[in-house]
Amino acid sequence: MAYPRLTDRSGAIATAAAVRSGQRSALECVEHAIARIEKLDAHINAVVVTDFDRARETARAMTGPPHADQPLYGVPMAVKESFDVAGLPTTWGHVKYKDNIATRDAVVVQRLKAAGAIILGKSNVPPDLADLQSDNPLYGRTNNPHDHSRVAGGSSGGGAAAVASGMVPCEYGSDIGSSIRNPAHFNGIWGHKTSFGLVTMRGHAHPASAGGDWHDGPLGVVGPLARDADDLALLLRVTADVPLRQDSKALRDMRFLAVLDHPASKIDDAVRAPIEAALGALQSAGGRIDRGSELLPDLARQHSHYMKLLSVTLARGRPGPGGQELKLAEWFDLLDAQARNAYAWAALFEHYDFVLAPPLAFLAFPHDTTPMRARRIAINGQDSAFADTFAWAGLATFPNLPSTVLPVGDTGGLPCGMQVIGPRWSDYDCIAAAKAIGDVLHG
Repeated sequence: MAYPRLTDRSGAIATAAAVRSGQRSALECVEHAIARIEKLDAHINAVVVTDFDRARETARAMTGPPHADQPLYGVPMAVKESFDVAGLPTTWGHVKYKDNIATRDAVVVQRLKAAGAIILGKSNVPPDLADLQSDNPLYGRTNNPHDHSRVAGGSSGGGAAAVASGMVPCEYGSDIGSSIRNPAHFNGIWGHKTSFGLVTMRGHAHPASAGGDWHDGPLGVVGPLARDADDLALLLRVTADVPLRQDSKALRDMRFLAVLDHPASKIDDAVRAPIEAALGALQSAGGRIDRGSELLPDLARQHSHYMKLLSVTLARGRPGPGGQELKLAEWFDLLDAQARNAYAWAALFEHYDFVLAPPLAFLAFPHDTTPMRARRIAINGQDSAFADTFAWAGLATFPNLPSTVLPVGDTGGLPCGMQVIGPRWSDYDCIAAAKAIGDVLHG
């Protein structure tokens, strides 16, 4: 099964291997990436903050062999605009923060650099990272590289577009409402939402914090985007706080639960058809897939609690139309609901290895300036509330589970992904399962 690919350029592992062997220099890799950005980005607008001079300087200094702990040696990449990179602005898409220059690198950026990565710049986001498209008054709109009339996703949309178009081999983003997963889905690449707490978010704070450290909240995570599963796993390995064990099974030994129906959100046939085809191919290859289970938590209740917790988290306690603060007892009620939901998912994963589901209800949609709360979208020709699609994000986000999105096919030339959700802390197993599925689908 094919899916739309825009480049055959080397990924992170292959690039590092070429530098390590002497086939290419780090500077050559950087120059090739810069040239591609300069060629393509006038039409895509993905890498909106560039740091080319420092990248070249770093690459020129890479003259000797890498250390054993530098698996990304010589790999040029970008990071999401919301990460602090010393000497570069961190604005979260706001004009008023255009002069907010970071004085230190985010911890994730420190770890990527320590592993040998070379940061070329920062990729585009929506204001406050609060939309499924990357468009803001400071840097403008990012276009989907498959169809410039459509969105690249958000809030890690700039990074996904840069990876999909071959500007960079990989990117680091963040996810609270599918912000890694929907751009991977829209752009035909791989993305991994990490288990909550696996990778530090220090240095990924709203510029209103004035360079200080903020609490991460109960939902948000950071994670990688790439063009294959192996690069995802490597990026996670060099950034994770916790050394997780990998316990991958053969595909024929995995038991899957497919969830393609949700009481809060129907999915468009343009999404359902590629996923159904993928499930059919997986079954033909020996995969065991159930289509329903009484162990599945009450998804309507989960969605309701998730949307409230998401709203409270994004508003830092003031989710109401008038900015009313949530009472402490109400906050603990939400956390209790989250804990109960997590326990229910843990019970489900005693019987299943992974849950397979759509990342969103629709494919990349046309650019839309309507405020997201008021936005509408057609699902199989029926007018629907845009916000309902967060039901698919919440499957993994509310119970703090890992989820890997892989491309499975397309409809009308637009990529379609599928998320592979696993138990908490099974991040490497999720990525490995997604790779096994991808091998079945794409060879």
